[in-house]
Amino acid sequence: MRYLPLKTGPDAGVHIEVLLRMIDEKGGLILPGSFLPAAERYNLMPAIDRWVIRTVFSRYRELVQQFDCGPLTCAVNLSGSSLNAEGFFDFIREQAIEHDLPKGAICFEITETAAINNLRQAAAFMAEIKALGFLFALDDFGTGTSSFGYLKVLPVDFLKIDGGFVQDIGHDPIDKAMTETINRIGHIMGMKTVGEFATSETVIGDLRAIGVDF
Repeated sequence: MRYLPLKTGPDAGVHIEVLLRMIDEKGGLILPGSFLPAAERYNLMPAIDRWVIRTVFSRYRELVQQFDCGPLTCAVNLSGSSLNAEGFFDFIREQAIEHDLPKGAICFEITETAAINNLRQAAAFMAEIKALGFLFALDDFGTGTSSFGYLKVLPVDFLKIDGGFVQDIGHDPIDKAMTETINRIGHIMGMKTVGEFATSETVIGDLRAIGVDF
């Protein structure tokens, strides 16, 4: 696993995203796009998600020391298939009890597409997760074909604006307008917003000017 710190404001605490990687026979990194599709095809994602959760929960206090911070939020991606996997929520609850993590220590993420495809289940799952004191983010927002209306159903804490809009906001007025719109709606609904693929200081500056939180 790799840990990617997110750019935040001065009072936002430290946020990191947990990234899953594989190591090839030569010691090189294999990116998720090369192995996750096969894992999904063979229904291995719930088992992988459980391994990631168990590892992050058990290492949380070590990560706090590693990043030399007080409040630390770790973003953990979940697959859509895990939402309906038998016993998955019970597993998370057991891990939460075992490791006694502080509120807000974990932010689970699910893609917009997965949430739309399992809207009722996703909403119920998010509510249960939040009752444990954890947070929830909607990833890749803006890629789906649905309206903003379903956001009223999902108890989301963070709205992650798809990188396809973010990376060209300084040059493409449509991308900028979409980013501004998603950011504004997210804030109106009480959500924090995150700009994905902000790979340059220029893009980060543009996002801050718009008012994107991370």
